[in-house]
Amino acid sequence: FCPGCQALQPPAPRPDLFRMMDCDRSFRIDAEQLQRRFRSLQRAVHPDRFGQRPPKEQYYSEQHSSLINKAYQTLLNPLSRGLYLLELSGVEPVHETDCDKDSAFLMEIMEINEKLAEPKNEDNLEEIETLIKVKQEELTREVTSAFERDDLQGAKKLLAKMKYFANLEDKLKARKIPS
Repeated sequence: FCPGCQALQPPAPRPDLFRMMDCDRSFRIDAEQLQRRFRSLQRAVHPDRFGQRPPKEQYYSEQHSSLINKAYQTLLNPLSRGLYLLELSGVEPVHETDCDKDSAFLMEIMEINEKLAEPKNEDNLEEIETLIKVKQEELTREVTSAFERDDLQGAKKLLAKMKYFANLEDKLKARKIPS
């Protein structure tokens, strides 16, 4: 907001999402604090509050609201938060090929994919869901540790593995939707 006239201003071209959400630039975040900041910012700039304002401010309000949603979703999700931290550190983007040398990991992914391809079996799907959740939690702990050691290449490899599990999670969700 303009300090003089209180008119809403356009968002910065490439804002730091951590600073916007009042978080430390770290992989470890306080989800409750993030949610409080998200709600506070949305209350301040939500388009519903700008219906009687000039069209330019209405437009800025939509831009801010969208950016705040993006920041919240990016920082809340461990995978996207980790990828964003790597981007801020100038590390090239994560590719799933970053795991190609880990044959045991690739076999594990292949086995889970095969189980997902089997005819629908609720017990089987629940077992896979639990396995994916446990693996994601384990990887999140390892990524946290890698970032805290400032091991960006290690974090990058672990985030590539998290990407595989996120893809499996998406496949699992698609299987669970009744057809």
